[in-house]
Amino acid sequence: MIDKVLIVRLVGEKIEGTGNYLVDVSISPDNVISVEIDNDKGVCIDDCMEISRHIEANLDRDKEDFELEVGSSGVTSPFKILRQYVKNIGNEVEMQLKSGVKYVGRLKAADESGATISVEKKIKAEGQRRKTVVVEDLKHTFDEINYTKYLIRF
Repeated sequence: MIDKVLIVRLVGEKIEGTGNYLVDVSISPDNVISVEIDNDKGVCIDDCMEISRHIEANLDRDKEDFELEVGSSGVTSPFKILRQYVKNIGNEVEMQLKSGVKYVGRLKAADESGATISVEKKIKAEGQRRKTVVVEDLKHTFDEINYTKYLIRF
């Protein structure tokens, strides 16, 4: 089986100083290597090709046959690492908690402890006829979050 640590090291060598960062590496039991990268300004296909060539050049197909996929994290893919959360601060996101509760709002903050989402709620205050919109900031730890992803509206 191909060593995941080796793949992470090879990707790290190639992306150092480029603005790209590693999101995920997975290796299936039948040696399908999947590398997911991201960049705060967007990932270029040439970067994916260079990483793929670098990995291929450092693995021996005679020892182990493998399939290699190198790509960027999708726009609608859930965030996997803190840097993706930080990249999307200010953007509209969908956050689902492990409890099943789902929020749609603006990602306000993110750090090692979790993420804060600002959601709008309509509340009818006492003595008023109409509901008013109130923005509430909800902070959740990463242990509480099932997924968070960028929300695209048309």
